[in-house]
Amino acid sequence: MKVLIIGSGGREHAIAWKVAQSPKVDKIYCAPGNAGIAEYAQCVDIKAMEFEKLAAFAKENAIDLTVVGMDDPLVGGVVDVFEKEGLRVFGPRKNAAILEGSKAFSKDLMKKYNIPTAAYENFEDAEAALAYLREKAEFPIVLKADGLALGKGVLICSTLEEAEEGVKTIMLDKKFGSAGNTLVVEEFMTGREVSVLSFVDGKTIKTMTSAQDHKRAKDGDQGLNTGGMGTFSPSPFYTKEVDDFCEKYIYQATVDAMASEGREFKGIIFFGLMLTEKGPKVLEYNARFGDPEAQVVIPRLKNDIVEVFEACVDGRLDEIDLQFEDNAAVCVVLASDGYPVSYEKGFPIEGLETFKDKDGYYVFHAGTAFKDGRIVTNGGRVLGVTAKGTDLKEARANAYKAVEWISFDNKYMRNDIGKAIDEA
Repeated sequence: MKVLIIGSGGREHAIAWKVAQSPKVDKIYCAPGNAGIAEYAQCVDIKAMEFEKLAAFAKENAIDLTVVGMDDPLVGGVVDVFEKEGLRVFGPRKNAAILEGSKAFSKDLMKKYNIPTAAYENFEDAEAALAYLREKAEFPIVLKADGLALGKGVLICSTLEEAEEGVKTIMLDKKFGSAGNTLVVEEFMTGREVSVLSFVDGKTIKTMTSAQDHKRAKDGDQGLNTGGMGTFSPSPFYTKEVDDFCEKYIYQATVDAMASEGREFKGIIFFGLMLTEKGPKVLEYNARFGDPEAQVVIPRLKNDIVEVFEACVDGRLDEIDLQFEDNAAVCVVLASDGYPVSYEKGFPIEGLETFKDKDGYYVFHAGTAFKDGRIVTNGGRVLGVTAKGTDLKEARANAYKAVEWISFDNKYMRNDIGKAIDEA
């Protein structure tokens, strides 16, 4: 088989690494890819949003399966473009990717089908949002830009003043662009956050192992929201009881709800859950692998990932026995100092070859490029260093040992990824 992967981050590197292990695959392409992905795939200079060019490339090169890693192309309808050309593609169509593309849509869906989530109101008018906040809201409260905002369009406001400023930021100043045309005002929930990824074939859903992300830039969950500074898997807080509840009231219910709406979902549903005192509730849905969650979940997957992708496309996921290793993994993101605001790039990266012969240690490239034959930094999040262990504590110790093997100017990381493990 020939496989094309769309994307350029750590998630796509993890996917490419796993696809490369499939005996069914003899050639991998990645558009646009990065310096790390180039080890497994031929990188193609086509951007993820150039749908027609991507489909033309897939036809010309007789690609057997395309895997879409990123949210923007999915929400934009890349799958529809590929299907129209008769190409096999893994990921939800545009009318299903709206599950991630519009928070207002997903909240309305959950309300309609009684899927547990926080109370909320949607607003398209800033004045109406402000009036609601002044007259009815209880603080703290959460403001969310409706559309895609690189995982950063969520503001937690403790006071009315902060909330008024938040409405201005999202709806009037359009800090997140058109993502802020509609605003979701949501009840603030407290509890543990857990991420659960799943494969879906339109009717059957099979969940993967759980994970937990760390969104804030600095230690102690301080600083600005990022795309994710590190993650661990599995979550010790995701118990059998939680899983049973979610199976019954959340996972299958979401797949059935989408089917009932005429929006058959095939691909990955990422459930962002909050384990509240009143039970698990859905914080958000994503329509693709999380990043960096993919970097701790995929290395623990025992199956041939290409077989699973194909089963989802063909509607026969029920035939797959999805299995994960009985161990743990921790990923620490090495970022450029100054991320997520402003940072320099183009610095040479040393030590990548150290990972070559080490079993259970991985370095996934997020923002790297080739310059004069060397691999250099080329983004805010540069690398995801992942290590396995028999349990979470060992995996964390291994991951923090492995980050020392890598050096580049302005290297920055959090030193407390997985701190919650000690509280479990």
